[in-house]
Amino acid sequence: MDIKELLSLYKTEIVNSEIEKEVKKITGNISAIYTVKTLKTIFGLIDLTTLNNTDTPETAKQFAENVNNFKTHFPDMPNVAAICVYPTLVEYVKTNLNTPGVKITSAAGGFPSSQTFIDLKIEEVKRAVEKGADEIDTVISAGTLLSGDFQTVYEEIKAIKTVCADKYLKVILESGSLENLNNVKIASILAIEAGADFLKTSTEKTIPASTLEATFVMSLVIKEYFERTGKKIGIKPAGCIADSETALKYFLLIKNVLGDDWITPEYFRIGTNKLPNKLLNDISKMSSERKEEIIYF
Repeated sequence: MDIKELLSLYKTEIVNSEIEKEVKKITGNISAIYTVKTLKTIFGLIDLTTLNNTDTPETAKQFAENVNNFKTHFPDMPNVAAICVYPTLVEYVKTNLNTPGVKITSAAGGFPSSQTFIDLKIEEVKRAVEKGADEIDTVISAGTLLSGDFQTVYEEIKAIKTVCADKYLKVILESGSLENLNNVKIASILAIEAGADFLKTSTEKTIPASTLEATFVMSLVIKEYFERTGKKIGIKPAGCIADSETALKYFLLIKNVLGDDWITPEYFRIGTNKLPNKLLNDISKMSSERKEEIIYF
């Protein structure tokens, strides 16, 4: 499809001041939903992530074992939605994870910069899937998009989705590097039209990472696509979501823009490694007299 024609299908207007005003209006008061029930719901949306250069097979194994044993320690909590690791560690999560419903996600395809050749991106994604990944998190070529070569961005995502086949493809826009919200809109459209199952804000390797404003724009594009096609695209804010208050703002935003049908791991994830313990501690303080700090993950 002609890219200009494709972009013209979307009517979302980007006016920064209006977006900032709307985001503040939606997320300005989280007190009504600051409840144990909502915090538990958010916990079940987490992609538990370790993407460090010091990660090892033992790290991956420990992540899997923590998830396997989680319900023994916290029987009234939902488990996380997924474990996210680099491609070389997928097989170790696969071997050790025995918790039904928890997905294995791999950050692949030139993560985190996407500064490599498309055939290498495809091969890495292919091998991650072969090793057992249920989902792939891949990042767009931000530099290519900023140079105006939208066609290449579109074609690369499309090629990677072909390799993923029936596995979820989460396309990371690296929104903090895209200079403005109009580029976030363009990247969202290109990713969705090329076959993304999810839009993700950030690799968590850049500053700023996830922002409410970028997530709002991405959600508007997802909503517009759904209204035109009837197909739901998921959304995954990631980066700097490390406490309950911040997570609740993203929860409110998605709930307000996309509705309750998106409040499920099938369509809404939060990428993080710090949030789980924060949620566990806040839930504990709200529901019991327990004062000891919980450090489980």
